[in-house]
Amino acid sequence: MEVGLEHYLILSTVLFSIGLYGALSKRSAVVILMSIEIMLAAVTVTMVAFSRYIVPTELTGQIFTIFIIVVAAAEAAVGLAIIIAIYRRRENIDASKIDLLKW
Repeated sequence: MEVGLEHYLILSTVLFSIGLYGALSKRSAVVILMSIEIMLAAVTVTMVAFSRYIVPTELTGQIFTIFIIVVAAAEAAVGLAIIIAIYRRRENIDASKIDLLKW
């Protein structure tokens, strides 16, 4: 049995659903960031799969994937810096208890 586009799309859908569930249901800011990273990984799988099966001679999906990976790395660095700053100030990273923008 050959792995086709449908298989990659199903994998991407499952990964994105797991990431969305984690981002919406968990309370830890670190777990929320990891869930967002899983969702970005699902997008990269979709981009490469469409690039491979729709236009195999062009590398547009792979180039967009490189940009997504760069954005994900920057998001992880900035997100972790914010979480560390909040933890140093509040000694808690529970997302439901972080209300720094409220007056």
